[in-house]
Amino acid sequence: MIVPASRPAVVIVGAGFGGLAAARELARTMADVTVIDRRNYHLFQPLLYQVATSALSPADIAWPVRGLLARQANLRVIMDRVTAVDAAGHRVITESGRTLPFDYLVLATGARHAYFGHDDAWAPVAPGLKKIDDATDIRRRVLIAFERAEAEEDMAERRRLMTFVVVGGGPTGVEMAGAIAELARHTLRRDFRRIDPRAARVVLVEAGARVLASFDERLSVSAQRQLERLGVEVQTAARVTDCSSDGVTLGDGMIPARTIVWAAGVMASPAGKWLCVDTDRAGRIIVGPDLAIPGHPGIYAVGDTVAAAGLDGRPVPGVAPAAKQMGRHAGRLIARGISGRGDPAEPFRYRDAGAMATIGRGAAVAEVMGIRLSGFPAWLLWAVAHVYFLIGARNRLVVATNWAWNYLTFDRGARLITGPVPPLPASDGRAPPASRAEHAA
Repeated sequence: MIVPASRPAVVIVGAGFGGLAAARELARTMADVTVIDRRNYHLFQPLLYQVATSALSPADIAWPVRGLLARQANLRVIMDRVTAVDAAGHRVITESGRTLPFDYLVLATGARHAYFGHDDAWAPVAPGLKKIDDATDIRRRVLIAFERAEAEEDMAERRRLMTFVVVGGGPTGVEMAGAIAELARHTLRRDFRRIDPRAARVVLVEAGARVLASFDERLSVSAQRQLERLGVEVQTAARVTDCSSDGVTLGDGMIPARTIVWAAGVMASPAGKWLCVDTDRAGRIIVGPDLAIPGHPGIYAVGDTVAAAGLDGRPVPGVAPAAKQMGRHAGRLIARGISGRGDPAEPFRYRDAGAMATIGRGAAVAEVMGIRLSGFPAWLLWAVAHVYFLIGARNRLVVATNWAWNYLTFDRGARLITGPVPPLPASDGRAPPASRAEHAA
């Protein structure tokens, strides 16, 4: 098919919730749409912690971007990393040297971990949770810790190996801490002979006064109680001053631990730097009411890339439903600009669908349409909602089946150690001798 040269070009950077929503909104427009992402898959990030704790496999929560958008005839997908945006020249520049011209641009580049200025020192020992690679890395660290503890003779080192610290008491931190505790106390309890995984210490550290600070205070209290019933030690008003391979330092004290998970903060992608525009302290682009970037007509930013306020003046939260709504809104405004019909500068209206956080088997908190739930009712609502929002009947069926099996048996079949594995200590605590293959090398 020959495409007329006069068709406007729309480039969408990022295939997350916001980017996909914008792309789909443009399906019926007379435009050529390009979606570019450095990975070939779309990830359902809210369930990433379940991959990190062996409840699900990566393929259960990720889908090839090309497959998701295959039926959209006016769209193409490019796997590449964007390194710059030439706003004046209306061009996107990629790592491979590719140049993509655009008439309209949507930046849906998401966020990364923030270590408050300690990235180089803390990131290697305290991984965050944003990608599948992060999840499988954390899964490997958690499972290897138990394997090493099984082979360790020194009791102090064994306790350090069986101590897990989660930094950050938001939804991700709460869910991670609860899942690690459940893994240790239920799933692994019969797997070892020299250690009792139920003796593992799981510590959740939060700098603020309470966990889940964005929730109603009563739900925060309920969440902490449910965590403590699972055996999680919750430390609030505790600011991390250092992370190392030996543990976490809190002021003048230290928690000896070999495994640390970071869930304390995020930093936006460098999209704001590409355009040299105003950003907040987290690097999020400050957009106008319609999600357009001031001074750059035709360029929009959505999701975790932006600092936006709803019509009530409150900040729009960095959650998947908000990113979807932003993406749809930006897509609609671009479609109106192309067709010349409707208001191309309509302000964005965020519709808050509520908030949920799961803690463990039959334990959760939820706040939906002014109704506050905790315990099993909240957990059931959380499970139904997350299965519903998964993409594809296969994934919904697999995840629902896995959850039902896990609920009945406490078994987690995805507890696989993949990737490079450091050697386990010998029974006397010393490093094992090199293998014949290593001697031959």
